[in-house]
Amino acid sequence: MIARKWCAAASKADAELYVRHFERKVAPALKALPGHHGAWLLRRDRHGGVEFVALTLWSSRDSIKAFAGDDIGKAHVEPEARAVLTKFDDTAEHYEVAVAALWMS
Repeated sequence: MIARKWCAAASKADAELYVRHFERKVAPALKALPGHHGAWLLRRDRHGGVEFVALTLWSSRDSIKAFAGDDIGKAHVEPEARAVLTKFDDTAEHYEVAVAALWMS
């Protein structure tokens, strides 16, 4: 399994707009892709704004190509997201998942 990490930031005023975009558009689109196994959007207040880290899980690097294209290191940032983010990474990082343990109750 491969974890894909991407980071961005927004003003406090626009942070909820990005959260809603991720919930309503990004997550459902990812869920429909073969080989996608989950997504998390992490947030924290930082330097007067909000920092985001998006983590997605994929069965393989090949499955990421359905989302990101042939260059899986290139970030895929939709215009709606660009409109509310103050900065974002142009690239995404990928990690092999060594251990996966998740308990939600």
